[in-house]
This record gives sequence, C-alpha cells and structure tokens, in this order.
Amino acid sequence: MISIAIPTGVLLQGSLDLLRVAGAVELDREEIGRKLLVDKDGLRVVLVRPADVAACVDYGSADLGVVGKDQLWESPGPHYELVDLCFGGCVLVLAAPGTSTLHERQTWPPTMRVATKYPRATTAFMEAMGQTVEIVRLHGSVELAPQLGLVDAIVDLTASGRTLRENRLRVVAEIGRSTARLIANQASLKTRTEPLQALVGRLRASVS
Repeated sequence: MISIAIPTGVLLQGSLDLLRVAGAVELDREEIGRKLLVDKDGLRVVLVRPADVAACVDYGSADLGVVGKDQLWESPGPHYELVDLCFGGCVLVLAAPGTSTLHERQTWPPTMRVATKYPRATTAFMEAMGQTVEIVRLHGSVELAPQLGLVDAIVDLTASGRTLRENRLRVVAEIGRSTARLIANQASLKTRTEPLQALVGRLRASVS
C-alpha cells in the first residue's frame, strides 16, 4: 500500500481535491472527521501538521507528501521535490510598521532584529543581502512583535496582505513565493518504482 502524508490546515482541501482529480482516492472532510490515518482504495492517507509532512517522508513513514514550499525552506531533508502542485500560493515577506524608517536596502540598520517562524529562510535571505540579522523565533502571531517594540520587522507568509494591513504593517521586501509541492522518499522511489511512479504521473497530470 502506497502512503501519502497530507497537511491539515489551509492545504488540506487542495490536497483532497488533488487526490480526487488524479483518481487516487476520493475523501472529504466529513469522512475523515478526526481520523489521522485513512486506508482506502489501496492508498494510505496520513494527516499530519504541515511542519511534520517532510519528516514523515524523510524517515519513510510515508512514500509521498504534499507540503508547502515554505515548510521545505525550513526542512531541507533528503526527500525529492517532484512537482509544483500550483495551489496554496502565498508569499514570504519582510514587513515593518508603516511608520518605520525601513524602506530600500540602504535604509536598513547595521543589525536588524526580526521576528519570524521561518529562521532558515530569513537567515538565508539576509545573508544574500549582506545584512546582519538577529532572529527572534516566535510561534504565535508575529505581527504583534513590532507593536511591542520587540523587533524592527517580521518575516511571515501572506496571501492577501489583509493581516499585515490590519496590524499596520507594510511589505519591505519579498523573500520567496510558496505553493504546495509533491515530495517523495528517496528509498521508496528506488524500491517501489513502478506503482509509485504511476501515482506520481497521475498527480502530475492532474496539475497540468
């Protein structure tokens, strides 16, 4: 039985739609309910938190996974990234209060303090810009941090920009664009080549 890890949260419906359109399995939220593991039509669907999808695939608990690119920035494991699934689009941005003096790169201070849930992506971006950064890793609503005087700016995902506007923040720089991706376990692709490649082909075709 082939197993695929899909994320709870905002990418769940898109993942279920993908599996349905590909003819892999038909599931809806009502059928899943509170289940974390569903075996149906020869496919095992594992529901996990978005941040745990890559780990499930990397360590062989799932052959395939659907995960946001933003999670892969933070979990660059040994999986193969196979397909851009083209849903769940959002942008990782550097944002600062509307009254901040942060604008173009030349206005940035020698050391910038930034709150984020994405320390790897933030650090890589700042290094590429030649900017020294102090990362404050938060797990809650990072938008509050500048209002408390904790940081100069934040790095966070935005889809519509509404949350930023509601918290009087504006985009200073775009760091990267994220969509859902299909990833695979390396060993699974080598040992279960035929059935896995057949499923991957169907999932790929459902996107194009």
